[in-house]
Amino acid sequence: MVDISLGAAIIAITAFGYLSNFLNWRYLNYGITRLLYYLGAFVHETSHAILCILTGAKIERFTVFSTQPQVVHRKSKLPILGEVLISIAPIAGGLLFLFLINRYILGNYFVAPQFSGRSSWQSIFIEPLKLLSQINLLQWQSWLMIFLSFNAGAMLGPSTRDLKNIWPVLILLLFIKSPLLVGVCLAALSLIFVNIILQIIAILFLKMMALLWR
Repeated sequence: MVDISLGAAIIAITAFGYLSNFLNWRYLNYGITRLLYYLGAFVHETSHAILCILTGAKIERFTVFSTQPQVVHRKSKLPILGEVLISIAPIAGGLLFLFLINRYILGNYFVAPQFSGRSSWQSIFIEPLKLLSQINLLQWQSWLMIFLSFNAGAMLGPSTRDLKNIWPVLILLLFIKSPLLVGVCLAALSLIFVNIILQIIAILFLKMMALLWR
């Protein structure tokens, strides 16, 4: 078993989220992937905006269709905790969005990964494969989830700017171990791993096709 802190889980989500975005922009920079990126960015920034409203932080600018989507806001009226909630809001917001899609549009077509704060390292890597094994390319539900998964990194991963806003608290979170909250973070990380695996498959497929058509 592995004992993961809340801070370490948040940093891992951010790092792999950036890797996912890099793969999209470097190797899969097509109209459809850009559109899916902006869908993920919309969910991401909307999550920030909702927590701004709930914690009393006035929103000054809300930008999605940009090279750097962002929500510019004033300080939260809820000291310290408000900034933390705003910064990590995309993790919960993205998971909620995907849960609602799976529940109400796909009819619970996919069984979501289950984690706790003491999940094994093996489960962190095996659960994404279990999720991928549920894909049936003859079913429209699978294609919808594939398309949504291509922007999981943009949807779920806090930006480095988000972490900079809360870095003193983030250091403290490195020593906090909450099974429930860490389990939520590991579920988000698992979906980003699914995102990266699908991207790698797409990149290899496109490179193979390019070689065949030479």
